[in-house]
Amino acid sequence: MTLLTGEEKPCRFPEPGSHITATDLPDKRRPSKDKKRMKEEEEEEDAESAVMELAVFGAVEPPRRSRGRLVMHGMVMFGREFCYAVEAAFVTPVLLSVGLPRSLYSMVWLISPMLGFLLQPVIGSASDHCKSPWGRRRPYILSLGIMMMVGLTLFLNGDAFISALVGDRALKTTWAIVIVMFGVVLFDFAADFIDGPVKAYLFDVCSYQDKERGLHYHALLTGLGGAFGYLIGAMDWGHSSLGALLGSEYQVIFFFSALTWGIFLIVHLCSIPERPLSRWARSDSASPGTLPLLGNSNPGYGALPKDPCPMTVPAPEIRPRSFSALSEANAVTPSAKQPNKEVQKRMTLRGLLLAMIHMPSHYRHLCISHLLGWTAFLCNMLFFTDFMGQIVYKGNPYAEHNSTAYATYERGVEVGCWGLCINAVSSALYSYAQRLLLPYIGLKGLYFVGYFVFGLGTSLIGLFPNVIATLTLCSVFGVMSSTLYTMPFNLISEYHREEEERRKLGTEEPSRHRRGTGVDCAALTCMVQLAQIIVGAGLGALVNLAGSVIVVVLSASTVSLLGCVFIALFIRNVD
Repeated sequence: MTLLTGEEKPCRFPEPGSHITATDLPDKRRPSKDKKRMKEEEEEEDAESAVMELAVFGAVEPPRRSRGRLVMHGMVMFGREFCYAVEAAFVTPVLLSVGLPRSLYSMVWLISPMLGFLLQPVIGSASDHCKSPWGRRRPYILSLGIMMMVGLTLFLNGDAFISALVGDRALKTTWAIVIVMFGVVLFDFAADFIDGPVKAYLFDVCSYQDKERGLHYHALLTGLGGAFGYLIGAMDWGHSSLGALLGSEYQVIFFFSALTWGIFLIVHLCSIPERPLSRWARSDSASPGTLPLLGNSNPGYGALPKDPCPMTVPAPEIRPRSFSALSEANAVTPSAKQPNKEVQKRMTLRGLLLAMIHMPSHYRHLCISHLLGWTAFLCNMLFFTDFMGQIVYKGNPYAEHNSTAYATYERGVEVGCWGLCINAVSSALYSYAQRLLLPYIGLKGLYFVGYFVFGLGTSLIGLFPNVIATLTLCSVFGVMSSTLYTMPFNLISEYHREEEERRKLGTEEPSRHRRGTGVDCAALTCMVQLAQIIVGAGLGALVNLAGSVIVVVLSASTVSLLGCVFIALFIRNVD
């Protein structure tokens, strides 16, 4: 039996639920640290404790966020949707008014989604590894926000710029088309891409409950932003004093759009602090591969050996959360078989395509239904104001700008903006109605209802194209909008929660242990770009073949009803 001297203290194991630190070791064996290092460790003690507990006992939720912080975070969705509403309402009329041929006006939607489909997983993975002291997501959000502002400027002011600089009529038309199209593509590219880092930012800094709350605030503010954007577009600014001051109706709309986007982007970036990747890296590098249990050299009853004993406790691998696009990936990879560098490989397009091929069937079915939903929704929304101007009001966008036919078309576009405003308000209201309906019909039921109501409403608009019926049925657009922005991601979250529970119980297949939600959400998000590619490549030819814009609404109805059938047959329900 080894007795302890008066100067020696017994080395004890830490209590269950705590982690081993230098303060748990005997005084003689504590590593010497300078004051600066000790100060840094004191500041990060809580964060490192959370990280170690995360590694040993599973995922630890971030702190709860207040309602005000979550609303501030969602303000970027208000600003983005405000600008989106301006683009959706005016892009087709602006392109047609500068002289773009009808056979090409849908091609403007083709370039941006092709770039997005190719680059989104790569840029999303780059944000996963961004080492900026400002955080991983916010530098990308700021860069994309500036690109949105530049694109919006060229889109709404390009014609005025070219008219002031170029005198030749033919040359002016060509350059106006090029500048306006470039502005639309740049804005659309940045606005589509910014959604991924925004959602990843939300998932990085919020607990599981706050993620659900945050998504609901995002849906609510998305609807409100769209409503205000369409409301601005529905007003006749050309004959107002503000229009006379700024020059034209488009300059007034640009003023409100730029002001709204700039303010709410800043509010969003200052909403919730984001932990830089470098601090995760320090926590990770500070954790050794093993945690030695030290004590006395001569083991005896009631004492540990002084020299390091051969018994070691493997330290789990720790890495920050990874979101290649819209994602909610686990922050911990507990497998000790795979090195950290292998775990943190960056996503490439090839990797994304392989992941989509090998993903479980219920995720693949969800991607297909999401593709059908967005194809139907974009068919209707991108050309709705043009439909109102040409079919409902029987105007002509190619007529002279001082003619009655063109004035009638403009009036139809303004009334179409009111219809889209109704859509945005109904989207905000339905996002809260979903909470009331969820206990009764579940996520799959809400998903089906959104597609069915939209398909039925758009078919009635196509069959009875009059002003009152069309404006009344615009409320069904909001049901579809809220469904697309919330239901698929709620299903993704529930699927992964089920898998996580099975993983804890040891019933999950080993081949799925290394699969994260980042890949699945990236695949889901890419369906939006693929839908835009389908609409941009095919809808213009379909309009030329049919000889009428009414085919746009009927196509949206058909695809949406097909989506209903697909959801009923293939989407897996969640209890």
